[in-house]
Amino acid sequence: MMSRLLKTLVATSIAFVPMAATADGHGKCTNDTWNKVMSRGKLVVGVKADYKPWGYRNSSGEIVGMEIDMAKDVAAKMGVDLELVAVQSSNRMQFLEQGKIDLMIATMSDRKDRREIVGIVGPNYYTSGTNIMSPKALGLKNWEDLRGKPVCGKQGAFYNQIVEERYGAKIIAFTGNAEAKQALRDKKCIAWVYDDSSIGSDLSSGNWDEFEMPLNSEDDNPWALAVPSKERDCVFGRFMSGMQYQWHQDGSLIELEKKWGIQPTQYLVNYNERMKDWLAD
Repeated sequence: MMSRLLKTLVATSIAFVPMAATADGHGKCTNDTWNKVMSRGKLVVGVKADYKPWGYRNSSGEIVGMEIDMAKDVAAKMGVDLELVAVQSSNRMQFLEQGKIDLMIATMSDRKDRREIVGIVGPNYYTSGTNIMSPKALGLKNWEDLRGKPVCGKQGAFYNQIVEERYGAKIIAFTGNAEAKQALRDKKCIAWVYDDSSIGSDLSSGNWDEFEMPLNSEDDNPWALAVPSKERDCVFGRFMSGMQYQWHQDGSLIELEKKWGIQPTQYLVNYNERMKDWLAD
């Protein structure tokens, strides 16, 4: 049912392109990105290559993960080929606005300042919070246990400053996750502060059996994908909004969690319940 609705949405959007206004109100939709993708027959998507299991390189060097599967579904629905471009938190929005990628699905939290730069469309497809990974032997119980202690983090993560200001932790920021986690193993810090979903994946991998995620997660942040800002309220933005509604309604995201060994999130369960077709069997 939702697939039919999605196709109808796209067809209708294209039919009324000349009448559609852009998100910033500066004229009519040109749909440049959408038209470029359809013309060349290829969608270029910016994804993470260092954030397992959402986007990472496998032993063959291929980028795989939950968000890569989402990108594949988008390309399939559009009827075009897919090209993946590895992006970082520091450059993903710039790549999108500079036209280096057509779409960005890269573990990005939805924030007001980011909505002013790129075309974020809802509903959000995922969510995560802030937590720590620490040695079980330390027996950390609450966030106040971090006060005055060295805590490893990744450069550019917005929650570094929050944990410093709120709990008095002394953040030691590293350029990458691998470096930060190795520093934790080397006892250069008592914990690694990061996204709870990623930590949960590490703990389930069997490589961190002496560690735990002992605290209650804080600062829940929905994740957003994005199209170029000028496409937000045009065909591409409407299409990607429809894709996210479909993923929530048919349970695709819940299945991808299972596939990639991600701890189930209540967020997806709740959305799936809200989006169910009450007339379906």
